Formats: sequence, C-alpha cells, structure tokens
Amino acid sequence: MNLVLASTSERRREILNLLGLPFQVAAPLYEEETLAELSPYEEVIRFSKEKARSVVHQFHDSLIIGSDTLIEFQGRKIGKPRNKQDAKEILTMLRGNSHDILTGVALYNTQDSSFKTSVEIIQVKMRGYSDREIEEYVASGEPMDKAGAYALQGKGRELIEKLDGDYLAAVGLALKPIAAYLTQLGIKPPHDIEEIYRARSFLNWKAYLP
Repeated sequence: MNLVLASTSERRREILNLLGLPFQVAAPLYEEETLAELSPYEEVIRFSKEKARSVVHQFHDSLIIGSDTLIEFQGRKIGKPRNKQDAKEILTMLRGNSHDILTGVALYNTQDSSFKTSVEIIQVKMRGYSDREIEEYVASGEPMDKAGAYALQGKGRELIEKLDGDYLAAVGLALKPIAAYLTQLGIKPPHDIEEIYRARSFLNWKAYLP
C-alpha cells in the first residue's frame, strides 16, 4: 500500500518523514470554505477529509492522508490571516489569552473506500507581548501562512507562555493516529512512535518542556 500526503505543507512533510516510511506528496485540489454552522471540531474534520478525497482519483492501493489546522478562540474559528493587517488583529486578540489549536487528520483507504478521522486539541497560552513585538513579528513574514498568525516552531515561540498537548499536532500533523492505523494495516514504521515522542528532537520541541 502506498502512503500519500495530500498537502503542500513543508512542515507536514517533515513530520510524516519522522516515521521513516516512503510516501508521495500530492497537492490537494480543494478550496477551503468556512461554514458558519459547523463547529471548529466539525470543520477541521471536514477540511481534512475533503483534502484527502480531492486526490483520490490519482492513486490506487493507497492510504491518503489529509490534515488541517485551525484555531478556536472564544467560540471563533481562526484560520490563516488574509493580510498583514489581519495578522496584527489576530495576534492582538490572542494576546494574554488562552486558545485551542485543533488539528484534524483524515486517513482514506482506497482499498475499501473508508475514512479514519481524529482531532487533536492543544491549548496554548499567549504572553502579554507588546504592540511593537506584534509589528516586528508580522514584518518577519512568518505569520502569513499560519493558522492563528503564528508559528510555534519558529519565531512565534517568543509569543507563547505555555503549550499543553501534542506538539507535532500543534505544528500541523497528528502523527500518533497515523502510526496507529498503519500498524492496524500491518505496516510497521521503521521509527518507533514512542521513541519519537521521548526524543523530542523535531525543531524546537524541547523548548516547550515544562
């Protein structure tokens, strides 16, 4: 069975590569459109499934991985900023507060046309950073393609007080449910998932240790 990642995200490719398995990458043919009637949990699953489903016609005998990440703050769904001004407004809103990162994963098995889905929820508390810090961070360009307008694995670490939950899922891909499903299918990843979480060697993972 082939493993396919339906994503153009470099970070998701890097995280999936931690398992040590060969995989293909396909750009999802899906335009995200937020539906007000869906909860953040429902929407992140929907986006993940549609990304995987959008490339199904390209592959046979494959497990296709779709994933999506969004922020929930006080009942509001927050995705990627539209522009620099939007990024500044998002970061101002999050300042000094806690919010949830929701990362969904949808695993589509082309052999039986079935989906396995899951959502990881990570809580993040932001520092009471200054307006100047916001200006400088937005000027760096890092927030522009990130849900919530920050990258916790990059310079955005300086804006964060605390993270509770799965670091890899917060960065963009929940690796544990993928490894578990592969094991169910009789595919054992060369790199042990528990060892990956013990080593915490990916990017600045160790910076979030208690």
